[in-house]
Amino acid sequence: MAAEGAPLTGVGWAAAPEAAPAGWTPITVTAEGAAANLGKGFGHRGGFLCVSTGGAQAAPVVTDVVLLSDRSPQPPGYTRAPEFPEPRAGHSRRKRLYVRLLPRDEAGTAVFDLQLSSKGRALPHYSRIGELGHFAIWCKKGPVPQPSPVPPPRGLSAGLQQLSLRTPDTPRPSPGARGTLRRAESLGDTANIYGLSAMDGVPFALHPKFESRLSSGTSALLTHLTVKSLADIEKEYNYGFVVERTAAARLPPGIC
Repeated sequence: MAAEGAPLTGVGWAAAPEAAPAGWTPITVTAEGAAANLGKGFGHRGGFLCVSTGGAQAAPVVTDVVLLSDRSPQPPGYTRAPEFPEPRAGHSRRKRLYVRLLPRDEAGTAVFDLQLSSKGRALPHYSRIGELGHFAIWCKKGPVPQPSPVPPPRGLSAGLQQLSLRTPDTPRPSPGARGTLRRAESLGDTANIYGLSAMDGVPFALHPKFESRLSSGTSALLTHLTVKSLADIEKEYNYGFVVERTAAARLPPGIC
């Protein structure tokens, strides 16, 4: 019996259970538990059905199995089931087994199991292939499991890209430059997992005071900038806290 969940990749004959090649499993018992030796008539003293579920993930799978008489022509798209070992030349067979193989990604359904039973017994969920000797051959079909497709990396949609102030051709800073700016970026960086920051999409306009200066060039704009030292800043913005000290002096001693 084939393993559940794995479609068959081959169906064949074996003169004896030990004659089945590696990767092939002989069917040695019927559904009732009796010996599944098909008897003489296959060029050997006995015969056993065998199945294969091995092979690579892309190996063809068995999509159908038919049992025909030796006088019937071979169906289009079907191949004759192999025999292990090969039968003697010139031997006549009453019936022949054919299988249809298709690539896994093209097969909607496949054969998952093959069983033998007595002719008078019906197997639920199995399709009857035909009769051979004292046995009836059954197959179980099901949908072929397909590998889950790997989704491509998700990028920004056109609408989200329009919200960003960065143009597509804007060069990104080098790793060295990013190291020097990492502290400044960490203070104002509010980027989320989508690569957008809180400032993306906010309209930006230059104050009219600087428009005339900017039209004459960047150097002209820089000439109007005043560089102040720390002493100049402390002198200009010096605050003596006179009001606060006066108010504190008028408070009762228990409050101060």
